Amino acid sequence: MGSESAKRVFFELLSHVDPNMVSPRLGRLRVHGRKGLETPDFIAVSSRGVVPHITPDVVANTPVGGFHMALEDCELLLYHVLAIWFESHEYPVIEKAAPPIMKCPGSPLHAFNSLPTSLITLLAPRRTPAVTAPNGNSNTAISIFTSTGFQVLTNKSYIDSLVRLRPDIAIALADIPYGASPGTKRLAKMGGRTQEWLTRLINEKTEDQAVFAPVLPIDFQDQSEYINFVADDLGPDISGLAFYDSNLLPDMPATTLVSHLPKLSLDEPTSPHHILRQVSFGMDIFTIPFIGFATDAGIALTFRFPQPLPSDDNTPANTGTSVTPLGIDMWTSSHSASPIPLSTSCKCYTCTSHHRAYVQHLLSAKEMLGWTLIQIHNHHILSEFFSSIRDSIRDGTFEKDRSEFARTYESELPEKSGQGPRIRGYHFKSEGLEEGKKNKAKWGKLGSDDQVDDPLVPEDDAAELEEKGFAERAARGG
Repeated sequence: MGSESAKRVFFELLSHVDPNMVSPRLGRLRVHGRKGLETPDFIAVSSRGVVPHITPDVVANTPVGGFHMALEDCELLLYHVLAIWFESHEYPVIEKAAPPIMKCPGSPLHAFNSLPTSLITLLAPRRTPAVTAPNGNSNTAISIFTSTGFQVLTNKSYIDSLVRLRPDIAIALADIPYGASPGTKRLAKMGGRTQEWLTRLINEKTEDQAVFAPVLPIDFQDQSEYINFVADDLGPDISGLAFYDSNLLPDMPATTLVSHLPKLSLDEPTSPHHILRQVSFGMDIFTIPFIGFATDAGIALTFRFPQPLPSDDNTPANTGTSVTPLGIDMWTSSHSASPIPLSTSCKCYTCTSHHRAYVQHLLSAKEMLGWTLIQIHNHHILSEFFSSIRDSIRDGTFEKDRSEFARTYESELPEKSGQGPRIRGYHFKSEGLEEGKKNKAKWGKLGSDDQVDDPLVPEDDAAELEEKGFAERAARGG
């Protein structure tokens, strides 16, 4: 990051940490012009510039400290692909077709997506989790999944995007083999490609652009040369490390530079137990896709760290089980007449303004508001979870509290029982010919077994209509 005056991102360790030991730690991430982020904490995973189910004005009142965004979600990608083609054919007219986001003043990512200016923006090449691409990466580009299908993103185009969009933090391009285990020859290329892409980014970025160096999801020994290069040669220009596999954190070299950099997890934890494990390794910032997965499934998260409050209604004593569930399935009919909130001790908007019966009704009626209310609640639960983790680290009781959490709560989130909202095509892609449609068909062929379960026309003799008084009202002209 060059000189001290040119730094845009500062990370301050608030707790004493021995660089030779792997342990939880407290920190503060400060970005010029943004609200500081106390760590450990999480940033929201966005899709097309927004948190799914939540509008930007609601996000302003939702406890998130930052946004993880992906270039493959941005409409300007096609612009870059066309720009390279036009430039190679000496047709400089592509500038006239620059997308609107390029014309936004100040911070384009904030302005175009109507994000609160207090939130930190982090831009990566691919979303989390990423869709597996059918084609591999090359020496100069990676394959990404856009709204118009798979495209090729070169490192040059990515750097140009960073210069134009000016995210607070940028994650360098990395040779990640999504969905497949790399072979021996591929392993030899991954570190070299990533090192070359990172070096070019450092040389061509704007002076104050903060860059997180990617740590590949392969054994440390297979990328040791790359990691040592980052620590020894690029150290002053690197603002943090982005881990695609948190299990590699204990293997990182115990250098002063590495130990004092903020560490971002791009891993995909499946439960809060996995988050606590990463915290024990010294991870600072988290992206947590399972928040959105739980919301889509209609599951309201209810866990607390290190244990439920006595007033919670989902404690073992109240549920009749030996362990406490991590959430409740709002699709079950048992909530259809329940006047209590999603969590009796939660102070979020959903729990202080609505009850379970209303949320369950919204889900059953496929009303989008149902998922919006659950998403607000789930982000609040995660914010309180990390706040308690920071208190535990500060008090020196984290390992004890972590063990108590493991004894108290189930190991995984509840299973999905409802259908969930309609799946959007740019978010999910079929992986094979044998895979069926992800969205259930609304209509079938007339008279076939595929017809909808709840037909609009009752059975013979219209007995159902007579019981509901339809015939009588029709006779009166109603």
